Amino acid sequence: MPRPWKLAAVQMDCHLGDIPFNLHQMTARLREAANEGAKLVVFPECILCGYCFESRDEAFAHAEPVPGPSVEVLMLTCRELEIYTVYGLLERDGDRLFNTLALVGPEGLIASYRKIHLPFLGADRFTTPGDRPFAVHDLNGLKLGMNICYDGSFPESARVLTLLGADLIVLPTNWPPEARLNPLHVVLTRAFENRVYYAAVNRVGEERGVRFIGLSRIVAPDGTLLAVSESDQAEILFAEIDPTQARRKRIVHAAGKYELDRIADRRPEMYGPLLQREERA
Repeated sequence: MPRPWKLAAVQMDCHLGDIPFNLHQMTARLREAANEGAKLVVFPECILCGYCFESRDEAFAHAEPVPGPSVEVLMLTCRELEIYTVYGLLERDGDRLFNTLALVGPEGLIASYRKIHLPFLGADRFTTPGDRPFAVHDLNGLKLGMNICYDGSFPESARVLTLLGADLIVLPTNWPPEARLNPLHVVLTRAFENRVYYAAVNRVGEERGVRFIGLSRIVAPDGTLLAVSESDQAEILFAEIDPTQARRKRIVHAAGKYELDRIADRRPEMYGPLLQREERA
């Protein structure tokens, strides 16, 4: 039986383009979370480099390969503290630029995820859509799936990860005020409809006139809040993640009379239009 994990969601600011400063702050937060018993620490989207770049050249200048320098630094800290971390950065691969998450542990880079759904905003105006399928990664019994920000607006993103066996889906974000309904409603729905743990980790602060609203959440498989920020200030949220709870998909309200399983009760043969791409006018 998989053991419970203590999850830390780090709601923090960063300095645009100042990777050494941001990496130093991230390392300090890793130590702080580990001191509270966390085994998995999740940072916001693009926390390594910032988000509000004004050109592709500017964004590309602050991107790095994966694995790369930040993976090497954080691997050493993870090894020392015996923890895992997920953090956001801009990734360069040849001449391509991606909005990426890196999953790093004591052994180094475990996996990366490239943002699939791109809004016309910030660095995403210049990045390439993710070119790899959704995947779930087993961290010694905890099955982890990764999405980034706007991915959370598409229910298919979390559903595919659920079908692949995810116990926990993490959603590092850079939500501005216009995205306020996402932490208030969408993240709870994604957890509830898939019966998984769901952690939305937003940044705070202001960057070139864009304010980030915080409001990070860690949600249980039944849609209830385990940990919540109600502010746009830096803080760390903690919650216990029990994989066995996420794997109990069948809900019995009254045996033989009222039972639900939102995974087994699907009718995929009726979902054909989901596979048809709608062209923009």
